[in-house]
Amino acid sequence: MGLLDDITGAASKLLGGTPGAESPTLVSGLLAKFGGLQGIVTQLQASGFGDHVNSWLSNSQNLPISADQLRSALGNEQVQQIAQHFGLPVNEALTLLAQHVPAAVDQASPAGELTGEA
Repeated sequence: MGLLDDITGAASKLLGGTPGAESPTLVSGLLAKFGGLQGIVTQLQASGFGDHVNSWLSNSQNLPISADQLRSALGNEQVQQIAQHFGLPVNEALTLLAQHVPAAVDQASPAGELTGEA
């Protein structure tokens, strides 16, 4: 079992879900404490990553975002809180977010706007 499988399994347990649940949904649920996807999207847009966010909200291909870009947009304090919430080292939490936030935003925005978000 790989690291991502371990993270997904741990995240699923934290949310009370099944280990087979999709990672973007798990990431979205775990981020609820931090303003959810909308909070992350707002911070990314304010930090100059609007093109990335727009690609996730549109029907075009999702632009990737790096762990370092997320760190710069979210700030050290919030990154540390998210990592602690995940129960992971900061770099692993950022990698998880970088891998799954674009898909989570894409899935939560079928009409180009985030829906059902807390």
